[in-house]
Amino acid sequence: MIISISAFILGLVVLTVGAHFFVHGAVRLAVGLRVSQLMIGLTVVAFGTSAPELFLDVTAATRGAVDLAFGDLVGSNIANIGLILGVAALTRPLVLQMRLLRVELPLVVGISAGLWWMASDGEVGRIDGLIMLFAFASFLLLMVRSARKESREVKQEIEGMAVDGATWQMCTLYFVGGLMALVGGAHFMVLSATALAHALGISDLVIGLTIVAIGTSLPELATSVMATARHQADISVGNVLGSNVFNILFVMGICALIQPLPVQSQSLRVDLPIMLGSVVLVGLFVMRGQRLGRAGGAILLIGYVVYLVYLWNMVH
Repeated sequence: MIISISAFILGLVVLTVGAHFFVHGAVRLAVGLRVSQLMIGLTVVAFGTSAPELFLDVTAATRGAVDLAFGDLVGSNIANIGLILGVAALTRPLVLQMRLLRVELPLVVGISAGLWWMASDGEVGRIDGLIMLFAFASFLLLMVRSARKESREVKQEIEGMAVDGATWQMCTLYFVGGLMALVGGAHFMVLSATALAHALGISDLVIGLTIVAIGTSLPELATSVMATARHQADISVGNVLGSNVFNILFVMGICALIQPLPVQSQSLRVDLPIMLGSVVLVGLFVMRGQRLGRAGGAILLIGYVVYLVYLWNMVH
């Protein structure tokens, strides 16, 4: 078990560092190809912080560890709301100015409900995966159009995520090295997580919902807390919402195309409703004045801890 834990931690570190360098290189290359800074800023944070989920879950799907992949994606989305937004709001109340979020938040609610509906037959299949990828392309188009209507100040905040002064050669090295680290780290994490689940006598699903989900959500946590401390609440919340959309529509869509994902009854009864309910709860908080305060953050964080305790008691 000690070897599995050590391999898991090593894989997580390699995966996280790889994601950082991969995104750093990708941003500079995109700027060099004259991709709009607004477009880069809209996508780089959510894409970058979700890179661990992408590579880990695609690796898991190709190796047949489909419960681990599904558990990580659903668990990461729950952690994004309960853990990350909870901690960010406790750090500093989140006051939202971006019109984009008023579009994005209802969409995340709808996408989460759509996943629950798709999974109601006990499987997220290849047709579901194709629908998800089409919806993801439509979502990106909608976000770009909405972002162009933002105020100049908000546009500068978004574009600030695309700033990069490194050389082409260095960023190419970052991109390739980060990609290799992502692949290697994902491989280590999948092998060690499945071995750890078997050693502890618990399912791949629960391991995915808890340890793996929290591990792959650490980049989102760091990004959101840092953005909150810099008074960039829009970036903090946009990071979480964008990551949730990316996880469901893009990562799960690809995984379902590789290997249909079976959905256990526990996920239908507990995990998916909690994922949807947490986003609805954030929407209710924000509707009261475009603000997620410390009290709301505490409720989200406590709710997440209660969920983890429930999972722990379920396997013991």
